[in-house]
Amino acid sequence: MIKPETIDKIFDAARIDEVVGDFVNLKKRGVNMLGLCPFHNEKTPSFTVSPAKGIFKCFGCGKGGNAVNFVMEHEHFSYPEALKYLADKYGIEVEEEKPSAEQQEVLDEKESLFNLTAFAQKHFEHTLHETEEGRAIGLTYFKERGFTTESIKKFGLGYSLNSWDDFTSKALKNGYKKELLEKSSLSRSRDHQLYDAFRARVTFPIHNLSGRVLGFGARILTQDKKKPKYINTGESEIYHKSKVLYGLFFAKSAITKADNCYLTEGYTDVISMHQAGIENVIATSGTSLTTDQIKLIRRYTQNVTLLFDGDAAGIKAAFRGVDMILEEGMNVKIVLFPEGEDPDSYARNYRPAEVQAFVEENAHDFIGFKTNLLLEETQNDPIKKAKLIKEVALSISRIPDAIARSLYVKKSSGLLQVEEKLLMAEVNKQRWEKAKGQRHQPQPDEEQSWEKPEETLSDTQLKTGITLDHQERELIRVLLEYHDKQLVFSQENEDGHTEEYSVKVSDFILDDLMDDELSFENHLCQAIFDEMRQARDEGRELNNQYFFNHHDPQISKMVINMLTTPYTLSFQWEEKHQIYVTREDEQLQKNIMEILYAFKLKKLEKIIYENKEKLKEEKEEEGVMELMKNVREMESIKTMLARELSRIVTQ
Repeated sequence: MIKPETIDKIFDAARIDEVVGDFVNLKKRGVNMLGLCPFHNEKTPSFTVSPAKGIFKCFGCGKGGNAVNFVMEHEHFSYPEALKYLADKYGIEVEEEKPSAEQQEVLDEKESLFNLTAFAQKHFEHTLHETEEGRAIGLTYFKERGFTTESIKKFGLGYSLNSWDDFTSKALKNGYKKELLEKSSLSRSRDHQLYDAFRARVTFPIHNLSGRVLGFGARILTQDKKKPKYINTGESEIYHKSKVLYGLFFAKSAITKADNCYLTEGYTDVISMHQAGIENVIATSGTSLTTDQIKLIRRYTQNVTLLFDGDAAGIKAAFRGVDMILEEGMNVKIVLFPEGEDPDSYARNYRPAEVQAFVEENAHDFIGFKTNLLLEETQNDPIKKAKLIKEVALSISRIPDAIARSLYVKKSSGLLQVEEKLLMAEVNKQRWEKAKGQRHQPQPDEEQSWEKPEETLSDTQLKTGITLDHQERELIRVLLEYHDKQLVFSQENEDGHTEEYSVKVSDFILDDLMDDELSFENHLCQAIFDEMRQARDEGRELNNQYFFNHHDPQISKMVINMLTTPYTLSFQWEEKHQIYVTREDEQLQKNIMEILYAFKLKKLEKIIYENKEKLKEEKEEEGVMELMKNVREMESIKTMLARELSRIVTQ
């Protein structure tokens, strides 16, 4: 664990222009630097680096962050790996805190499991190539599948002898303990004796992102129907099947380069596609797709293409997983192979160029594919068609982007021959029901991701369109941008004379909202506000750099997005053309008051709406009178605020 003081040293030393300059050709543009974005294809530079702020921002794809975030994104490093990379670049010795006894025990067990799986992989690989049984059965099977020697070596394929304890006995002789062998599920126990879990099976090592072996998939080669065709390593400290994708270690660079990920079901699909020249391919290994796996893919691309055989039942079973991908804001396409073919067989039966051409030409967007597939089954049955409309609406409702949702509604309404507004109404209904369900369920901790999370919409927002997000973000923006600036106000003293007094922007906004007991609906805005309030109470001051380098990447990204712009004001242009633009800081007090009033107005609109909704359900006369009184008072305050806001804007 890297010490906080060391992390601070790394952030202080790392110059964003030097770090990014190692990978991107940057040219000076005013106070900033400009280059072609390394995260998406572009011809016109939109990738901006601000040495003064210590951040980068691409106004094309939206990625942004500090030096550590850049290294994490570009090199696909973990947070500690990125810190160590920068420490090495700037000659900083990485001091790590000694873990507690409990932490050390967990680390020791993890490292021991990694050592054991590495030993097992070498053992199975040696057995495949160097034993008579391995060559006759395991190697023959792989060759019959069309795997080349190069592919067999690349993926570390192996074979476990048809023996009670060939692997187990060798592992014990090499010092691995019985408890560890059982935890790894490489060995099992019967009548207090250990035996090989994968005996008489070929083995497929499963790697993590850095190439270490986490576990294995193993296929039986006999015709024993009582035994499962495939078995996998059980859950352990290092292997969690819901967070692992087969072949990602070999595919990650190709996925990034192609900006697309092909997703299949099995190990052999991946290997055969690699041999066909398609390397941006991974597999779920026969398990249902999970949110963790989707987020893993999203580190490398926003585009997923699912490769399916012709089994309609299997495709329908995968619909839920596809909806989960859509929910993460990713683009999904489907490739359906001819009947009787799957990615593995097609790659073996056709030349690489033909395989690549087929995959590219037969990729269809998922919504259209699903609509057409289900439409074939309705046979003009109104009940079935109504069910189909709900199915399609469910998938569209999972898409976070409103514009994309609208486009899919337009396309699907044409295919379904249903009015666009009816389909959109069903989509909105599905989103509303999902949002309500989310609020009544405990939510798991969000994975720390650099992507923007989808904000859950409230009933009020969904019904009326009343959202405070813009006003809240504007309020936090001016709080961060001008926190140390002074505002000057006038007041009349006891003698009747006018006196001027000044107050810091941060103090003014913090006190104003606290006095009115107002809070933010956006949890990130509230978190920033709370941190600034706490820092003030403790006599500390938080600058923008603190939030740029914030430990929560969602806060960091929000602040960077708030405080960066693709536009700069040219003073030379102003002088040349004698046209002067009023800058925000020149009318700071007016602008802040306008933003505050706009925020409070929206707050009141929402509260008034909620009170009116309560009035519809209130049965007691006393309760009705109280609610009506509240509404009248708030309507009066709203009118006053609206008048003040109008005066500020038009003065």
